[in-house]
Amino acid sequence: MRTITEIIVRFLAIITALVSLVATPALATDIGFEEVKIPNGTEPPLIAGIWYPTNMQATPHTLGDFSQTVAPHASIVGNQLPLVVMSHGGAGWYDGHYDTALALARAGFVAAAVSHAGDTFDDQSRVLQIWRRPAQLHRLVDYMVDEWRGHGRLDATRIGAFGFSNGGFTVLVAAGGIPDLSKIAPFCEAHPDHDLCEALQHAGVDLKSTASVPADVWIHDPRIKAIAIAAPSFGFTFGPVGLSGVRAPVQLWSAANDRHQPHPYYDEPVRDDLPRASEYHVVDNAGHYDFLPPCGVRLSRVRPEICNSLPGFNRAGFHEQFNADVVRFFQATLP
Repeated sequence: MRTITEIIVRFLAIITALVSLVATPALATDIGFEEVKIPNGTEPPLIAGIWYPTNMQATPHTLGDFSQTVAPHASIVGNQLPLVVMSHGGAGWYDGHYDTALALARAGFVAAAVSHAGDTFDDQSRVLQIWRRPAQLHRLVDYMVDEWRGHGRLDATRIGAFGFSNGGFTVLVAAGGIPDLSKIAPFCEAHPDHDLCEALQHAGVDLKSTASVPADVWIHDPRIKAIAIAAPSFGFTFGPVGLSGVRAPVQLWSAANDRHQPHPYYDEPVRDDLPRASEYHVVDNAGHYDFLPPCGVRLSRVRPEICNSLPGFNRAGFHEQFNADVVRFFQATLP
């Protein structure tokens, strides 16, 4: 016959196992996916893609110019799942880092990426109204934790954010950064050959109009506890004071041969001016757009400027390691 002590120990062991089962994100046997429209006040709804763990069978499906193996609108597996929201680069849309989203979902995260209205491949009407982007990311977080059909399976205390280029800028602001956009006009006067400045000029943007943007226009989201950013744009606009509010752990990626945002004006100022050291990676022989997934045949033909890597650079191989490192970072910072 068991003693009372043995019964109590056995009971506590069962309770501990059950708590662990509930609190630990399930590793997906497959990945679910859905596209949603998020109400956004008086503006048109925001479009977002959501990837999540599921046990339903996944099959290949077209997503823009890519193909992903997912189970559309599948059931969600796991409880207390961590969330990573994602912000694409300029003139992109929510699928811009679908392979990273797949890797996160496979590891038990929910990944949600928003298309930033006004700065997408088919809408450049508000390209330098970049204060809209952090507000849109904030709306995405609100939707995910309060309104998404799977919100009850999320752990709202474990939210991270990933961003590339303009998305890296967006995520820095969301995490507490305050840029000074009045620096852009004199910077582009001094560096008119930078692709970023040429793109703004081509879009007909009046750079001097940004000089009067008030500091309180920038929307921060304290729910974001860790950020991973690659080749952030407008890094020179922050400075130590502008980045003093970024207290979350940061994983920062830099392309050694970034010709779109040449060194040392973008990644390096962010690295140097953060109040705490980041986990910093420099990718040898990589260009700016190597942080985007490998392109297919059609996209390579119509957008060679974002698809062609430098000779000897294996973008597919790099993305395997890149995605694994991003997953590892969020696993460590959103335990």
